Amino acid sequence: MGDSSGIPGLILAGGRAQRMGGGDKPMRTLAGRPLLDHIIARLAPQCDGLILNSHGDPARFSIYGLPVIADAVEGFAGPLAGILAGLDHVARERPDAREMLSVAGDCPFLPSDLVARLSHARAHQGADLAIAASGGQLHPTIALWSVELRHDLRHALIDEHCHAVQRFAARHREAVVGWPDTPLDPFFNINTAEDLAEAERLLRA
Repeated sequence: MGDSSGIPGLILAGGRAQRMGGGDKPMRTLAGRPLLDHIIARLAPQCDGLILNSHGDPARFSIYGLPVIADAVEGFAGPLAGILAGLDHVARERPDAREMLSVAGDCPFLPSDLVARLSHARAHQGADLAIAASGGQLHPTIALWSVELRHDLRHALIDEHCHAVQRFAARHREAVVGWPDTPLDPFFNINTAEDLAEAERLLRA
């Protein structure tokens, strides 16, 4: 495996959770704890520090003691704007870091080898980013990004109004790393109340 030490992780927690009635989806309760707790527990052992991307008053996340950064682009520009904010933050605060992991803030079952395998694939294939996949499906918000991509990402967002993560990723050298989706898809994401109930069932199982 590649050396995954020194890689900070960004949790994209700025979604509007429209299919769940709005609010902070990562703060919804799963097995008696906020969904964000589950994500942090999965990522903290793999990353050299975590960052939250969200909007509004950052004090609501103060219990976690993590830096909270807002989008670098005005308006709701989607996850790419959060990724850009993360890359800018890492470039400014962590000049030693050459890569940054991003994950969606609604995936409670992230694999324990996520950072190691993405880092290995990006280095081995000489890629600009490495994207997670499962069951033949790409998960472009769950990816390892070269910090240098922030320059082209800023141009894509501001000048080209490119808001699709997969579309932006396809412009660069990308490595795809697959995980099995049985007996559990490690990238199961929670978008609805029904998904939350299914996640509860999966945890009990």
